Amino acid sequence: MALEMNDLMALKSMGGNEMTPYEQYKVGFMQSKQHTGGVAISGLVLGTVGTAIGVGAWLFGGMYGNAKANQAKEVAQSAKELANVQIAASQRQIDQLTNLFAAERAERIAGDVTLTNTVNDSVSGSQQGTLTAQQAAELSAVNSVMQQTYSDFVTGRASLNPAPVSLYSAPQPCNCPGCGCNG
Repeated sequence: MALEMNDLMALKSMGGNEMTPYEQYKVGFMQSKQHTGGVAISGLVLGTVGTAIGVGAWLFGGMYGNAKANQAKEVAQSAKELANVQIAASQRQIDQLTNLFAAERAERIAGDVTLTNTVNDSVSGSQQGTLTAQQAAELSAVNSVMQQTYSDFVTGRASLNPAPVSLYSAPQPCNCPGCGCNG
């Protein structure tokens, strides 16, 4: 049979000090049980704080983890976008280099064909090639002059002097000292 604190207080108030030694022992024992010690209070406080931390971690841990996951997702997305930009820039550089190599190859092939034709022409004595418009005009002018000159020599027209020359000239005094000729 357990007496509660209210029962003990009622017994104590009933008669002052007229309790038997057993009653006195029982009341003292019950009162000592009601006084909590420092260890019990420390245990109670630590247990309460630990429970509060555990409940807080359980409630807010998900939110904290979710926030960190969203932050990591944003960082990963930024890294992906940066990598895509760098890949695009690298692709443009590769395209430019490819175009430059293609142009250089075309020039080299054209040069090889010209060199081959020149060597073949030199060996065979024939000449093949095309002239630019300016080169063709200059060649035509030179051919025209050469044909006219040839025609003039063949017909004798080149030997005619356009201005008649007199073969006679007036006598000149001699500048010889003491030679006796006209002087």
